[in-house]
Order: sequence, then structure tokens, then C-alpha cells
Amino acid sequence: MCEASAYLVKDGKEELFLEAVDILEPEGDKLRLVNIFGEQKIIKAKIKRMSLVNHKIILEPEEEK
Repeated sequence: MCEASAYLVKDGKEELFLEAVDILEPEGDKLRLVNIFGEQKIIKAKIKRMSLVNHKIILEPEEEK
């Protein structure tokens, strides 16, 4: 399988946000993530790093204005 898990960086630590991500797309100033089970989450964050070999997407939350 080629899905990746998305993690949020909080206090310097990676916390799991969504497993088995299939789709990651921008939606305005936010990101929409959808996994292979149809679960979707929308978050105001930026992509800090992606490691496709390790199946990881690292997101950094952005402050709401």
C-alpha cells in the first residue's frame, strides 16, 4: 500500500492526525485530507515535510486569524 499517515507537530512532537491518507489537497487556506476509508479532515496547516518512503506527512498547524 502507498498511503501515508499524517502527523501534526505539537510542542516539538509528532502526533497522529489521520491514518491511511489517500488524498491531500488545498482548500482555500486549509488542507483537506481524505483516507482510504472515506474519513476526511480539514485543517489550517502547512506541509512541513513529506517522506513518501516512510509513508509520513508532517503538518505544522497555523494560527487562526
